Amino acid sequence: MNSFIKVLTLAALFTLATMSGAVKAEQKLGVVNVQEVLQALPQVAVIEQNIQAEFADQIQEVQRLRSDGNFLLEKLQREKATMSADQIKDIEGQVNTLGQQLQAKGQPLQENMQRRTEEERRKLFALIQQSINAIADKEGFDMVLNSNAVPFSAEKFDISQKVLDQVSKIN
Repeated sequence: MNSFIKVLTLAALFTLATMSGAVKAEQKLGVVNVQEVLQALPQVAVIEQNIQAEFADQIQEVQRLRSDGNFLLEKLQREKATMSADQIKDIEGQVNTLGQQLQAKGQPLQENMQRRTEEERRKLFALIQQSINAIADKEGFDMVLNSNAVPFSAEKFDISQKVLDQVSKIN
């Protein structure tokens, strides 16, 4: 019976040793700061320029409306004391009309520019994800996490620069 317990104990120790060896097999982990990569991409500046060019006429119109409104307000403040009630009422009406036009044109412009920016950002996020996948496959990573989701990670796990380099090469 003693030999049976010894054999069973030895078998259990052997099993634990092999299991702990399997558990201790290193997993290769990486972290990437996706927001930092996105902000550092040269494509972001190009996208901003393209969107500004795409909406240039509308931007100029909104700026003109603002400028005209500001001019009339300043004129009203400067010359109010010497103006008649009809002149003041006329300028105030013009300012209100310009304000309404500015609201009618400015808000949709802002929404359209924001929508286009988000469309382009989604494309960049897709490129970042492709780059992460390619690096993970090439270098044998078992898992790559967004650094914003990890409270702490050592610098050696950060692959953000590799991802940035890869995405920058794409375009």
